[in-house]
Amino acid sequence: MQKVLIVDDEPDIRELLEITLSRMNLQSSSAADLAEALDLLKTQDFHLCLTDMRLPDGDGLELVQKIQTEYPHIPVAVITAHGSTETAIAALKAGAFDFVSKPVDLIKLRALVSSALKLSHEPAQESKQDAPLPVNIIGESKQIKELKNQISKLARSQAPVFISGESGSGKELAARAIHALGPRKDKEFVAINCGAIPSELMESEFFGHIKGSFTGADKDKSGLFKAADGGSLFLDEIADLPLHMQVKLLRAIQEKSVRPVGAQHETPVDVRIISASHKNLQNAVKTGSFRQDLFYRINVIELQVPSLREHRMDIPILTQHILDRLSQDQHADKVKISQDALEKLEKYDFPGNIRELENLLQRAYALCENNQIEHIDLPVTSSTRELPSGDFSLEEHLEEVESSAILNALEATRWNKTAAAEKLGMSFRSFRYRIKKLGLDDK
Repeated sequence: MQKVLIVDDEPDIRELLEITLSRMNLQSSSAADLAEALDLLKTQDFHLCLTDMRLPDGDGLELVQKIQTEYPHIPVAVITAHGSTETAIAALKAGAFDFVSKPVDLIKLRALVSSALKLSHEPAQESKQDAPLPVNIIGESKQIKELKNQISKLARSQAPVFISGESGSGKELAARAIHALGPRKDKEFVAINCGAIPSELMESEFFGHIKGSFTGADKDKSGLFKAADGGSLFLDEIADLPLHMQVKLLRAIQEKSVRPVGAQHETPVDVRIISASHKNLQNAVKTGSFRQDLFYRINVIELQVPSLREHRMDIPILTQHILDRLSQDQHADKVKISQDALEKLEKYDFPGNIRELENLLQRAYALCENNQIEHIDLPVTSSTRELPSGDFSLEEHLEEVESSAILNALEATRWNKTAAAEKLGMSFRSFRYRIKKLGLDDK
């Protein structure tokens, strides 16, 4: 039977927790102070620790740090005074699994305990930096190995994570990996782009609504928080949230409950918040476009995803992975890439990161001859930092690249314009406009 260490100087709280855990078929041992807790840790084997933040002979943070160092297999959840957001955040930063506020909500407590026990006694992940993640994060560079290691550590916590990085660098992939490695992996991972929802629909999309709450609400809707209940909610481009929604989001995160539009009461939800943005949130706080209190609440732990130019050595392995996937998706023969073409990619700066690499290879895959991509199939300059000497027109250069790609597609399809447009991933109308603009319609 799994065993929980309870640390609190209030006898009533200890008794409440003991009864609750007993009804969950869990054993428990209780300590009234820090010294007694440390003695119990030395003599008994625990699967979880629940500790108050204020102890007669010390601080709950001391216990969190001690267990992190000497008993890393034991998740620690802290009990904080109601409204002590700063205390809760400090505990999460120190390595606490999660927190619950006084007066203790038993429904939330049971959910927390169930999640924590899924992680208990799992081996530490630090020694498994090279182990494959449940989500494909491809690369052998120092930067990617460190990213994988950080993801493995973050998966063992319930602390909100803010993922920073350039557009196309793989922030959502990192978020999915954190979810897939953690105790919530059997529940939903719900991703939403905060910049893609009309402002007037945001509250309903996030929190749901009840039938008749506004014009067009012909049935109840649960909302994204409820859809992610028990799992993870990924808020991409969170910097794009309008201020009125930032206030409502902050309350939902702090209270761990939501109120659907038109409802009279709040509904408890248990979600892990993972957010991301390519924008600098600290600058947004300074300019007043992002609330400081929300920033501190979502940015308990920051994960930096490197840009592709920071780990260029991974371009060959990423390229091969993308080409293999394209062949598999198209049920076609594998396509190779020449050494010249690969070197051209390695010298390019990729302002669009991995997403741009995927787009380039997808187009080259469609245009190449004899199942091999050559450097001519890749419409990129050698580097964004290496401009040609003398007179140079970027517009003329891009037109030349575009003309070459279109002519290759037309020749490959025996000048079937509809097929050539499909090969290039363009609508026929757009394709027809391009060939007319470039003077290729008479060829």
